[in-house]
Amino acid sequence: MSKQKSILLAEDDENLGQLLQTFLKSKGYNVELARNGKQAYERFADGHFDFCIFDVMMPEMDGFTLAKEVRQIDPKTPILFLTAKSMKEDKLEGFNRGADDYMTKPFMMEELVARVQAILRRVNGGEENEDEEMQLIGHIKYEPVSRILHLREEDKKLTTKEGQLLNLLCKTRHDVLDRQAALRAIWGDDNYFNGRSMDVYIAKLRKLLKEDERIEILNVHGKGFKLIVHGE
Repeated sequence: MSKQKSILLAEDDENLGQLLQTFLKSKGYNVELARNGKQAYERFADGHFDFCIFDVMMPEMDGFTLAKEVRQIDPKTPILFLTAKSMKEDKLEGFNRGADDYMTKPFMMEELVARVQAILRRVNGGEENEDEEMQLIGHIKYEPVSRILHLREEDKKLTTKEGQLLNLLCKTRHDVLDRQAALRAIWGDDNYFNGRSMDVYIAKLRKLLKEDERIEILNVHGKGFKLIVHGE
């Protein structure tokens, strides 16, 4: 049986957002609806999505900025833009920000679903997505949804922010997790005090993961952090 795909939908028009959410759910997708770009970014950073649908014109953070922020922590999840504009320059801007497709309002719901399905088939190569319920970090098993680390001596349930931070590190595994992007995603602001708080959480995660000596969370000066597992 195919695993239900999860979609993050960011649309500030309440009626259209609810209509799209209901329709996509009727087609078998799990859909989370965000009312603005900032809310969408926070949900993306804290969740596990197979596909993103972003309206371009939104309060708090527009769709182009949202896509840019998302791409800093996840270069792979497909993004489709919705817009009332049809100017060539806007479409080019969307693709420059990492879009996989672009639809101009008004559009037919069935066409939207067809495009989502086509992109998912292309991205996944016809294969199912990896099971997000369990990951291996070295020999340590980690459940992202429940935030549980299975250590030798005991199972450790992470706090919400510890889990959010480890989720981001796993998404960017062997690559740099941008410090400011992580702060905005988890704390909502990249100020000095939140940065100090994040450093404390990084230290806690290092302590937990040291059970496997191959695992390191490196400081990348001026950029952020990198989760690596030596030998992988």
